[in-house]
Amino acid sequence: MALDQVRVGMVGYKFMGKAHSNAYRAAPMFFPNITKPVMKAICGRDPQGVEQARSQFGWESVETDWRELVKRDDIDLVDINAPSDAHKEIALAAAAAGKHLFCEKPLALTLADSREMLEAAEKAGVKHMVGFNYRFAPAVQLAKKLIEEGRLGQIYHFRAWFLQDWIIDPSFPLVWRLQKEIAGSGSHGDLGAHLIDMARFLVGEFSEVIGMSETFVKQRPMPSAMTGLSAKGDANAPLGDVTVDDATLFMTRFENGALGSFEATRFAAGHRCTNSFEINGSKGSVKFDFERLNELQVYFTDDAPDVQGFRRVLATDAAHAYMDAWWPAGHTIGYEHTFTHEIVELMQALSEDRQPVPNFVDGVKCQEVLEAVDRSIEQRRWVSIEEM
Repeated sequence: MALDQVRVGMVGYKFMGKAHSNAYRAAPMFFPNITKPVMKAICGRDPQGVEQARSQFGWESVETDWRELVKRDDIDLVDINAPSDAHKEIALAAAAAGKHLFCEKPLALTLADSREMLEAAEKAGVKHMVGFNYRFAPAVQLAKKLIEEGRLGQIYHFRAWFLQDWIIDPSFPLVWRLQKEIAGSGSHGDLGAHLIDMARFLVGEFSEVIGMSETFVKQRPMPSAMTGLSAKGDANAPLGDVTVDDATLFMTRFENGALGSFEATRFAAGHRCTNSFEINGSKGSVKFDFERLNELQVYFTDDAPDVQGFRRVLATDAAHAYMDAWWPAGHTIGYEHTFTHEIVELMQALSEDRQPVPNFVDGVKCQEVLEAVDRSIEQRRWVSIEEM
């Protein structure tokens, strides 16, 4: 791999495929000093669909079998954003072929599989990254900075919620995200995984958890077509079983003594993508809501009594992470930029011969918490992360 470029082969071309493709194109334009990603090949099973994606997204070539993609000599990095059940097999083969890895979350269907992926990557000596893009919002980076600098003091509470409503209609088809054998889990692994990673990033490691979950709609009509978070189907189509959770809630104790509460659901009417957290410390608090991703609400206890209260910090100045590459102060950025920042970290890590962050270690740590919550729900008790 030349230091001036990284040749990318990507498996997947729908929702995340589009997000990743846009990031590969935008990163060198706005961050010209990074190693340049070269979009060599995009891979998908549907020849017509993947060819359309190649043309639309700007990839050089097409593969319809990921096995052929990972064998190519002109590929340095394999990007995996196919459904979760495909992650492990592709990652193991790519690592064995000496390719660097970028894999969407959750890393795998099970903790055992995610550990196997990490072991394979470490054995092969390749770089590996997991796709927790929300870390890369400048407002979240500001929250991290305030905590690391001690400006919030001792952390007491972390509470987080990821609320959606896109499957609240019982006639919405049985898409792959609602099938455990493909997705691994429902709102817990899809939405809750982001909350868990955010908590680890900002507060620290989990100690123990206790949770509960529910599947509100047990059966749904089979789909005729699906892409991203949308699908087509006939309400009179045969029904299939929903085998994942619609909502999962859990509490935790962190190793540093802080307490946490988490809620992930796809049944919160009126919430399209409410990904939020609040952190309370001895010296102050912060609040973040992804639907207002450029803002961080900040409160300090040592403000004068007559002006105490949460202040809105617009994290668009050059003082905030990544923002000096974008627009003048006050000109906001969006969801897609979190992926661009993710790719910037990945390209810089490859150029500097270090592991990017977050990587497969973080993916495994997240899976430990996910499965500890599952065990807690099944056994109706507190579960220590050390058990996993």
